[in-house]
Amino acid sequence: MAKYGEGDKRWIVEERADGTNVHNWHWAETDCLEWSRNLFSQLLSDLTILDGEGGLFIKMKKVDKVEGEAYVNIRKGKIIPGYEISVSISWEGDAKDSDGKSLLKVEGSVEIPYISDENADEDPELKVTVKDDGPVGRRLKEAMLKRGKPVVLEKVRIFVQSMAKGGPAKDDLETKKVAPKGQSALTAKSEAVAPTVVEKKEAKKAIKQGFKTISLTERFSCRARDMYEILMDDNRWKGFTQSNAKISKEVGGEFSIFDGSVTGYNVELQEGKLIVQKWRFGSWPDGIHSTVKLVLDEPEPGITVVKLTHTDIPEEDRYGNATVVENTERGWRDLIFHKIRAVFGFGL
Repeated sequence: MAKYGEGDKRWIVEERADGTNVHNWHWAETDCLEWSRNLFSQLLSDLTILDGEGGLFIKMKKVDKVEGEAYVNIRKGKIIPGYEISVSISWEGDAKDSDGKSLLKVEGSVEIPYISDENADEDPELKVTVKDDGPVGRRLKEAMLKRGKPVVLEKVRIFVQSMAKGGPAKDDLETKKVAPKGQSALTAKSEAVAPTVVEKKEAKKAIKQGFKTISLTERFSCRARDMYEILMDDNRWKGFTQSNAKISKEVGGEFSIFDGSVTGYNVELQEGKLIVQKWRFGSWPDGIHSTVKLVLDEPEPGITVVKLTHTDIPEEDRYGNATVVENTERGWRDLIFHKIRAVFGFGL
């Protein structure tokens, strides 16, 4: 037992002469603001939003500024990110007639005034402005908001997920280990500073192994446009699921189905042909969004084939249950496709 006024050395974490923070016992803070600027520049610079659809050409030019603060604290292997930043991006648009002649070229900005770790599970507010307020300028602005917003928000989610994994301190956290007795300081330093390509590949492989994909093909006795309408109409969802639903029919618009158990937003919509959405179940770990792709094909009038691809489904939920993939596939078959056949009489 230690004497009064003295600490028991078994419980005291002392500063080492070599400066090593053993097992990250002490708080280790990494400034991530410059790293955040670089990441957003990589994600959002020179990014095509529209390439001629409807005679409109829209591109994100560059990230003009990322301001605020961003940092990661690590102690005993636990990652605690903190950030409050604003992002400003410039964009340009060009409207052309059927002959390819330019009608109007405009410039504008996309402002994300507040991205915060406190709201990591929510999409931030996004404002789109344009310097020309005429009819064509407004059309380009509306197209930028409709098609560009989901793209920008997806990139923001990449930033949020990267910060949750440690940001620029991630590699340091994974590779910095205390050298075993007898190992030279030079060897230990080499391993800590220069992780091998194999280690990085294994880390990526491990992350990928935690997610699964569901692929289903279903046939219905209906027109493709009718199936599309059912899948995108909240009143019809309420009818065949007997639960509350709210569904936007716009790209970038949000939806909530099964009484709010599943939420997400539309990524790409082609009426009667294609639905691409981001889905998130309330029981999943924070920050995880899967991708749902529904391709509607009508090989002959009155027969519709629905091809579902549901990717990035986590193997476990936030409570450690390993039945997520099985339950999700069963849900598609029994609670959606089978119910549509039964309620609307689309069975073959």
